[in-house]
Amino acid sequence: MNKKPSLYTCLSPALLPLYDVKDTIVVVIDVLRATSTIATALYNGAKQIIPVDTVERCIQYGREIECITAGERDGQIAPGLQYGNSSFEYPRDFIGGKTLVLTTTNGTKLLHMALNRGAQEIVTGAFLNLSAVCDHLVAQNKAVILGCAGWKDRVNLEDTLFAGAVASRIGKHFSINCDATAMARNLYGLAQDDLFGFMQQNNASHYHRLMNFGLERDIRHCLTPDLANVLPYYQDARLVI
Repeated sequence: MNKKPSLYTCLSPALLPLYDVKDTIVVVIDVLRATSTIATALYNGAKQIIPVDTVERCIQYGREIECITAGERDGQIAPGLQYGNSSFEYPRDFIGGKTLVLTTTNGTKLLHMALNRGAQEIVTGAFLNLSAVCDHLVAQNKAVILGCAGWKDRVNLEDTLFAGAVASRIGKHFSINCDATAMARNLYGLAQDDLFGFMQQNNASHYHRLMNFGLERDIRHCLTPDLANVLPYYQDARLVI
């Protein structure tokens, strides 16, 4: 009988050094909103997405190549960039065939951390592409780390819920000895019938942050499964399908 690969959940980027990522697939999770925007832009025909970890690097790319520079800091469009981190900003008639250079407070930071620690493979996950992520992880049959971007190294609810959704769907294919995964799966079990309501009832910090900017539509969109069911895959410093 073949041994099942391991699956761990890392609830915050600050905890990533505790995990051996070298022979694993790392799923970068930033539901509100980086990985939701990445899935949407690629689903709508973006040629590629170049994730960068600083606003300055994003602006530099904008000078060097033909691209759309986008990103946020603390939930709002970062000064000096053209667009923000809302998936609604990237419809097919705008983003189709174009390169998007993206920087965000949490998600792109975690991606580069995983890259620098030698992750074998990096994909990005959100509820919008939940099935694509799950199908890929099962098919690859390799060790997995579900990496939650959180909020400035703090644990957040929505990324934990997504990790729980993945674990709930595909856990039988993996060897799981991880309390964080058990917590995430149990939390998702409580929330799955109404993710938005669960965020609201539990005073999720990022829910309040984005609601204060009038972004309820963004939150609801980002919590809806499989609306942009593609697999963003990191290769040669860019994310492609």
